[in-house]
Amino acid sequence: MLRTNAALGLLLAVLLAACGSQPAADTDVRVPVEGGGSYIDITAARLAEMLTAKDFTLVNVHIPYDGEIAPTDLFIPFDQVEDRLAELPPLGARIVLYCRSGSMSAIAARTLVAAGFTNVWNLDGGMNAWRALGYPVVE
Repeated sequence: MLRTNAALGLLLAVLLAACGSQPAADTDVRVPVEGGGSYIDITAARLAEMLTAKDFTLVNVHIPYDGEIAPTDLFIPFDQVEDRLAELPPLGARIVLYCRSGSMSAIAARTLVAAGFTNVWNLDGGMNAWRALGYPVVE
């Protein structure tokens, strides 16, 4: 009986640890990056929810500039992210990236993960998805 309780306790500890590393919402998708690490794809609705208690750096990576989601913190073109890492918060800080459609920000997300960033999030569908749900874009 003691052995069974210990085994159950170990299993519970492993499951709880695994849950802590998962995205927070059912719609969040962890995307593995070649070479190790991952980033999280989120929906426009999820980003809107996160913005109500903003605790992350929001980065527009679309080129050419085509508007932005308020309150964007930085504009760094996706193809300059690797050269401008010093402008970003520390490696473990949450960073949310977006572009117009999600493709440039996915490239930027992979770049950040490869550079050692561990808390990278990407707006799946970009500003197109944001606008489709009726959220405003600052032109």
